[in-house]
Amino acid sequence: MTAPVTRRVAIPIIPEMPHAVPSAERIRDLAGTTMGTTWSVRFVGSSASAQTLHRMIPLALERVIAQMSPWEDQSDISRFNRLALNQWQDLPPEFSRVMVSALRIAAESDGAYDPTMGALVDLWGFGPSGARALPPSPDEIDRRRQECGWRRLDLDARARRLRRSSYEPLDLCGIAKGFAVDLVAETLRGLGIHNALVEIGGELRGLGVKPDGSPWWVEIDRPARPTDKAAEPILVALHQLAIATSGCERGFTRGADHFSHTLDPRTGWPITNGMMTATVLHPSCMEADGYATALMVLGPDAGVDFAVKHQLAALILFRHGDAVMERTTPALDAMLA
Repeated sequence: MTAPVTRRVAIPIIPEMPHAVPSAERIRDLAGTTMGTTWSVRFVGSSASAQTLHRMIPLALERVIAQMSPWEDQSDISRFNRLALNQWQDLPPEFSRVMVSALRIAAESDGAYDPTMGALVDLWGFGPSGARALPPSPDEIDRRRQECGWRRLDLDARARRLRRSSYEPLDLCGIAKGFAVDLVAETLRGLGIHNALVEIGGELRGLGVKPDGSPWWVEIDRPARPTDKAAEPILVALHQLAIATSGCERGFTRGADHFSHTLDPRTGWPITNGMMTATVLHPSCMEADGYATALMVLGPDAGVDFAVKHQLAALILFRHGDAVMERTTPALDAMLA
């Protein structure tokens, strides 16, 4: 007989009591596709609310794509990437919000997260130009790396406009999906839905509770069953909280080498620091998304130091020899029951 899997439970400090759930309402499910992945929403509400959300959620997601998708030729980000140097481009409110967060995380992480990695992402075959089977040459990597530089961006947040002093293309894929989760959650709240679970491509944000008063339980993603204390999965009560996990499983293999899609903007190469996943819990899914990307690049030691400094509730899994190791931060440990 297989032994039952034990789980650790993470319960956040609740700053406010959940909205009361009408007894006549039940959980309803909506789903679709977006950004090359899937989305789903579980919410407590009426059938009329479901019909309204079926229209409104795709419209919110289309706004994110129209503004921040490098695969759309006429998106705001694509137009900015074609703009002449030192010329301002006006930004929609959503794009401006993402840029404020992206540049702050870039500054905090000293460039471990960099929103100007478009040239490198494309060079390695993870952008609009399509996949590749061979790594690029070191000279080409170095040339494209020198085109990166978040410090060359000038954001006027008050006027919602952006310009650049060199030709580094923007790429917000490390943070835009998390923002899309937040935008859908805000859309729900604007329509009077206060109890829901929003998910896009494995990134989630929970609002309120289920009709029986229980939280939205979510298990932290893990790529494999580790052999040490990390063997116990962590189940999170996602009340007024978001979760994002960044990993390195995507990429391509050449011989014995695996080239991860997670690139270090400081070197121009895929990470080789042993990191497997970085998970961040945060009230904002956008923030969790960006911070998780930065932790992957920083690696086990510097990543934990960074997360502790910025009081992030984080879990990282990394390889140490043949073992898979786990580290948690004090902010996450405080949630564990």
